[in-house]
Amino acid sequence: MSPSPAPVPTGPASCGVVELRQYTLLPGRRAELVDLFDRHFVESQEEVGMRVVGQFLDLGSPDRFVWLRAFPDMAARAESLAAFYLRHPAWREHGAAANATMVDSDDVLLLRPATDPATDVFPRPAAARPPLDAAGAPPSSLVTAAVHHLAGPAELAEFVEFFHTRVRPALTAAGAPPVAVLRTEPAENTFPRLPVRTGEHVLVSITAFRDAGHHRDHLDRLAALPGWREEVVPEITRRLARRGQLLRLAPTPRSLLR
Repeated sequence: MSPSPAPVPTGPASCGVVELRQYTLLPGRRAELVDLFDRHFVESQEEVGMRVVGQFLDLGSPDRFVWLRAFPDMAARAESLAAFYLRHPAWREHGAAANATMVDSDDVLLLRPATDPATDVFPRPAAARPPLDAAGAPPSSLVTAAVHHLAGPAELAEFVEFFHTRVRPALTAAGAPPVAVLRTEPAENTFPRLPVRTGEHVLVSITAFRDAGHHRDHLDRLAALPGWREEVVPEITRRLARRGQLLRLAPTPRSLLR
């Protein structure tokens, strides 16, 4: 008899609210946090209604850890965070050790899908998350997160429309459509114990690549598209309030997004 298929990922089906969390760590402590996270903070968070979308090494800094988690809505976010940080045994047992690796954990963007909030912007992968005892090297895939800063709500709304009509089709034509396009969630933080960045208006585009070579090929194909360099890139630059941020991220061994 063939073995049973791997269980499907847990966590909510809808990603109505998403946190992009960037942590600055003490020098040399990232591997320690990754091990703690992958072992103790994935299933435990999903048990209380969150969806751990992915966790990553920031390739631009050896002391940065980046991760994404999602909730159906802001009310569910408050309930799930309280259940985890105030009552869950995994956080009671391992939270202090995780915090001991960090210099700063408050660099957090609170986001929602850039179109219909009910849309699941992170499609379920075909395979389940690797198990706790998974052996072997981390995945060779690469995830990017492009953060675009706009001057205000009106400018953000206009940029969302521009992105979907001009930018996203080009990214898709170049072989790498975004797996998620997110914009600022303007609602008040429903769990103030965990601060988020406020007063910002951003669009975040997240894309997954097979490996670094796929990413380079995508950039070459994008540059070769008619009008990309001459029209689209200057228009992006004109609309932004300040220079954007591009995160290049390597998935950890148990990251679902990879």
